[in-house]
This record gives sequence, C-alpha cells and structure tokens, in this order.
Amino acid sequence: MCLGIPGRVLEIHDRGGLRMATVDFGGVRREACLAYTPGADVGTYVVVHVGFAITTVDEAEAQRTLDVLRAMADAVEGELGEPLPAARTGRPRRCRDV
Repeated sequence: MCLGIPGRVLEIHDRGGLRMATVDFGGVRREACLAYTPGADVGTYVVVHVGFAITTVDEAEAQRTLDVLRAMADAVEGELGEPLPAARTGRPRRCRDV
C-alpha cells in the first residue's frame, strides 16, 4: 500500500526546468516535484506521493492526517514491542527520477 503524506512547503526552486520544493514532514525534510500542484507556494501544505505533490490541503487537514499516521505507527509498534524500521513508518520516499 502506498500513502500520500502531508507536509509544508518550506522553499521552492527550479531543478532542470521543473518546479521543486523542500517539504517538511514534521521535522523530516524531503524534495518534492510541484508539477501537479502549480498553485502551491511557500507555507502551503501539500500531499506528497513518491516525490510528487499531488494535491494541496489546509493545515488542519494535514495535521489530522499526520495524527492518524502516527497513531497507526504507534499501534503497530505496540503490537510488535519494538519500533518499526524507517522504511515501514509511512515516511515519504524521494523520487530519484526527477
């Protein structure tokens, strides 16, 4: 299953003719392509899936989604009795093809 993770756009820059952004996901920063969200600007919350911002959301919706994802990770960790590896916690992956 793949998830789109909400994050806040910190800065926007051009990379090879593509509009890119540094996005903060609750302390984790990743680069994302803004080609599908031309209205996104610094401060905007976007949902990122495999390195692409696929939609914008308001801050309240972003926070609700992050809270649910954290609760899911905490529940799984509680069942396993140990922290999940980073690759399985729903953290966004970086698109290396952009």
